[in-house]
Parts: sequence; structure tokens; C-alpha cells
Amino acid sequence: MSRHLKDQSVGYLRSLEKADWETARGMCAATATVWHNDGKPEQSVEENIRHMAAQAEAIESMRYDIIRQFAQPGEVLQQHVVHVSMRNGMRGEVHAAVYFRFDDTGLITRIEEYAGFVPAG
Repeated sequence: MSRHLKDQSVGYLRSLEKADWETARGMCAATATVWHNDGKPEQSVEENIRHMAAQAEAIESMRYDIIRQFAQPGEVLQQHVVHVSMRNGMRGEVHAAVYFRFDDTGLITRIEEYAGFVPAG
């Protein structure tokens, strides 16, 4: 089951890379929540995806490079770097540690992301 949950975590991120919001949403439970270390309140997964979709037009490309993953029943903790290229020429990386919690069916029920942006150059 641990391998399956690791694959689910990566699959969710690959969907975000492709702006495949429907697939990403389908990998989450109806009551899934998302929290970021930005000081704002947690969001529903719908709010989080809606926010990402609103920014998608400005993004030229986005790639998640997984550094490491740890899994135990119902949970995955992952470190990754998101490489972002904006259409305006800005480049950067987001270094993050992300916690995924899953229900018994393998759907994501909670995402907690601790992230920091590093401009390129």
C-alpha cells in the first residue's frame, strides 16, 4: 500500500503540471483540505485548484522533481522542488515539504505544504 500512496502523491502533482484540474480533483476526497505555510487559512481542495487554475495562464512550464518520499499506512511525506518558468521570463524554484493524508480508498484527504520560493539567477 505504501508504494501505491507514493504513486498517488506523484500522480496528483503530475496532474497539476499538466493543468489537468479534473484529474487532480478526482484524486481527492470530497472533503479534502489544503494548508500552506503562508499564514492564510486552510482551503478546500476546490479552492486550491481554482487558485492554481487562475494562475496557469501566466505559467509557461512547471515541473515537480521529487527528492525523497516516506510512507506509512495512510500517509506520505515528500520533499520536492517545483521548477517554474513564467511567460514573462521569470524563473524560479519552490522548495517544499508536503504531507499527504489518504482515506482507506486511496483518495487524498489532506495536503499540508511547507514551501519557500527561490528566484533563479
